[in-house]
Amino acid sequence: MKILVTGFDPFGGEKVNPAYEAVKLLPDTIAGAQIIKIEIPTVFARSGPTVEAAIKEHNPDVVINVGQAGGRSCVTIERVAINLAEARIPDNDGESPMNQPLQADGEPAYFATIPVNAIVENVRSHGLPCFMSYTAGTYVCNCVMYNVLYMAAKRYPNIRAGFIHVPYACEQVVGKPNGTPSMSLENIAKSLEYAIEAVVNNKEDVAGAGAGTTH
Repeated sequence: MKILVTGFDPFGGEKVNPAYEAVKLLPDTIAGAQIIKIEIPTVFARSGPTVEAAIKEHNPDVVINVGQAGGRSCVTIERVAINLAEARIPDNDGESPMNQPLQADGEPAYFATIPVNAIVENVRSHGLPCFMSYTAGTYVCNCVMYNVLYMAAKRYPNIRAGFIHVPYACEQVVGKPNGTPSMSLENIAKSLEYAIEAVVNNKEDVAGAGAGTTH
């Protein structure tokens, strides 16, 4: 099995993005699956095509996109992406779409096809906090999640896909207001590793009782 894992480059004035920094810490093999790691741009127009280029190059069985959600206290597994682009800040190419569909012929929303509940349970079973989330926002994180699920539905039916949000890394909150949540890069990476382990070991999801939510 091949799993493509992507992380965004820094955005919004941050010097690092804990998404890609944590992805880089992942081992090259998890639960017997080959892990392919790439950085993608925090750009509405270019993020999806960058992932699709990697899909064509590597032919993965699973695509997991990882992004930063500053303000969340731990790793959260997104359940749904919506067909809407609204930028609270410009992306890294300076674009600020508002009230725009991501795909004119796409569904209003797509649900993750990775086993969200199983992921939450496996991360927690290793002593790390983890929650399900029902909102990936309307920025580039939602954009890439939606577009990859759209691609899977339209062109790559054998690919399972989903999105994981990670909190600020500890070093990012130096200078931010007291109480700003953060997590060590090592624990973020371990959470991602256990998430991927659950994806490998669960073709179908488990019952969601007790999985919890962030929103």
